[in-house]
Amino acid sequence: MTPQRKRRWLRRLGIAALVVLGLVLASAVANAALEAHEKATTPAYGERIAVTGGSLNVVRNGNSNQGPPIILLSGLGTAAPGLDFAPLIRELSGFDVMVVEGFGYGYSDMEASARTNEHISNELHEVLSKLQVRQPYILAGHSIAGFYLLDYANRYRPEVSAVVGIDATIPKPGDHPVEEAQPGINWVKVVAATGLVRDVAAVAPGLFDPDGNAYSEEELKRMRTMMLWNVGNAAVADETARIGNNAAALRGVTYPADLPVLAFIADEKDGRAATKVAAAEDLLRNVTRHRVLPLEGGHYLHWTQSTRMAAEIRQFIAPAG
Repeated sequence: MTPQRKRRWLRRLGIAALVVLGLVLASAVANAALEAHEKATTPAYGERIAVTGGSLNVVRNGNSNQGPPIILLSGLGTAAPGLDFAPLIRELSGFDVMVVEGFGYGYSDMEASARTNEHISNELHEVLSKLQVRQPYILAGHSIAGFYLLDYANRYRPEVSAVVGIDATIPKPGDHPVEEAQPGINWVKVVAATGLVRDVAAVAPGLFDPDGNAYSEEELKRMRTMMLWNVGNAAVADETARIGNNAAALRGVTYPADLPVLAFIADEKDGRAATKVAAAEDLLRNVTRHRVLPLEGGHYLHWTQSTRMAAEIRQFIAPAG
């Protein structure tokens, strides 16, 4: 290739790069404008409660005069927990049900201190104390919230009457050290800021929808929108980076022997259910009253199995009043 042709190709590549950069910047500006408009025109749900480090959003279905309080904690990265748990909340009528949206979730603040077990448990306790939630309450959580259920139950045992795990994550045993989480580039947030996630959602609006038919169209629409707002936020990015550290901090920790625990296990028909049941039974071997119950369905069991789950919860907690 002659020097002249080489310069021509480099010039074309430079122009192409500038065009792509211009399109990305235009998309990012449009994405930011759309998000600002959506937030300004969409009424928020729940009640924001000030805690150490910021404000958490709480969605409460019921009042303190109803049945035992049930506190629901979401899985990792759930964009709108107050809506995600809607099918289960509806089935738990008669209970004082609360969804506490942690930092990085729903309408809570998107930045927070290090997402350690201790900070997350203490923030939850501060919220429940400020709301004067009647004790003892039932603590329930999905997926990664299994870490926080275990940590919280040991920190604040007198305040908890029972624990319910929804395909809850169990810390793996081991003795190898885990390096402290290090800050890095939040690539998910970078990609989301360009508007690419919004573009994908526009082409395939149902791509991120829950399984089943337990949600209204309005709930689905808002969940899609809030996913665009919250994806890749700083608090969830830090929580994700600390999964290994939080698991290591819970090695050897078990639930108090006198605390009833109901563990729902998602049987996704992929051959892993038996292993998950065995892990749950091992964690609960010292607990006097526990039940490990596999249910057919995906990891988000409350999307499709809320009716069965609510019935099992009622039956399990009945002996304790």
